[in-house]
Amino acid sequence: MCQPNRPIMDISLGIPALIFPAISLLMLAYTNRFLAVASLIRSLHAQYQDDHDPKLVAQIGNLRRRVKLIRNMQAIGVLSLFLSVVSMFLVLEGQAAWGKYTFAASLIALMVSLGFSVTEIYLSTKALSIQLGDMEDNLPPELGERLAKRMKFRK
Repeated sequence: MCQPNRPIMDISLGIPALIFPAISLLMLAYTNRFLAVASLIRSLHAQYQDDHDPKLVAQIGNLRRRVKLIRNMQAIGVLSLFLSVVSMFLVLEGQAAWGKYTFAASLIALMVSLGFSVTEIYLSTKALSIQLGDMEDNLPPELGERLAKRMKFRK
C-alpha cells in the first residue's frame, strides 16, 4: 500500500538517458522519410511541368499533408529529447520531483510524435494503394485476371 507522502518511484539520471538512443534513431527515420518525400515531390513537380497530368494534383495534396506530419513528428520528437535533457538536469540539481514531471512530459511528447508517424505511414500506404489500383486498371485483361486469381489465393 502506498503512503500519501512517499514517492512511488525515484528517478535517477539513467532513466531519462534511456530515451536518448530511441529518439536518435527515431529522428534518423523521420529524416529519411522527409528526404524520400522531398525527392518524390521534386520528381512529381518535374513530371507535372511536362504534362500537367490531373492525377498528380491528388498526389501532391497527399504529399503536402505528409510533409506537414513529418514536420510535426520531427518537432515533437525534438521537444521530447529536449524535455528529457531538462529532466536529467533537474535530477542532477536535486529536483527529482520536477525531473519526474518533465520526464513524463517527454514520454508524452514521444507518444504524440509516434502517433503522427503512424498517421503518416497510413497516408503513405494509402497513396501507394491508389497508384497500384491505377496500374492494375491498365493491365492487359489476361494479366489482370491472373493477378486477381493470385490475390484471391493469398487472402
